[in-house]
Amino acid sequence: MMNKRVLKVFVDFDGTITLEDVGEAIFQKFGKTEKVNQIIENLLSDKISSRQCWDELCDSVNIISKNELDNFVDMIDVDPTFISFVKFCSDNEIEMIVLSDGFDYYIDRLFDKAGLMGIKYYSNKLYVGKGKLSAEYPYFDCDSPTSANCKRNHIINHSSDDDYTIYIGDGNSDKDAAQYCDFIFAKKDLARFCSMEKISFYPFNNFDDITSKVTELMSKKNLRKRHQAQLKRKSAYLAE
Repeated sequence: MMNKRVLKVFVDFDGTITLEDVGEAIFQKFGKTEKVNQIIENLLSDKISSRQCWDELCDSVNIISKNELDNFVDMIDVDPTFISFVKFCSDNEIEMIVLSDGFDYYIDRLFDKAGLMGIKYYSNKLYVGKGKLSAEYPYFDCDSPTSANCKRNHIINHSSDDDYTIYIGDGNSDKDAAQYCDFIFAKKDLARFCSMEKISFYPFNNFDDITSKVTELMSKKNLRKRHQAQLKRKSAYLAE
């Protein structure tokens, strides 16, 4: 029956909810450009883990003040279509959780700016002190090097095999996590990865596209889960 379906939405933050990658933009602004570009290239070519990447990027910033960081973050916006998507999920009793490999510091600030209060999210932590940036990784898992905040674990911990899971993302940190979900909405690097690996996905430009497709999925009498995602979740559940 339709009313017995439980949908769970997991959505990336940087470059997905926001119009640009906030974490990368911060280090491009305040770090040494050549060094920052090399660190990011090392991450994308799998030479370093996401956690190593963030630590090295923090070290690339010589001096920064809280006021400078706040002013820079305040120039960045949340995609306005995400705001309407939040309402869509609420109206349809769809649980949505934001999974970010970025930082709480700017997520809190940008959600507050957009009037989005109380959204559940998991991320890394960023601190500003004595002119330096430092990071902590409360959800790090050494088995998931592409994300310092293990998104896969959050998906497993916040869903059951009865749920229909949806993943929305755009980048490197989404590649592993997305494979544990039944329906994938992808753009940029994640879309290219899914295409190369022959993983089915829906391309999107903004959250209006996603709202339209999810509405269509919800109306289907027979909604089929992605078999490979079921196998991955089953393996993860058994491992716990």
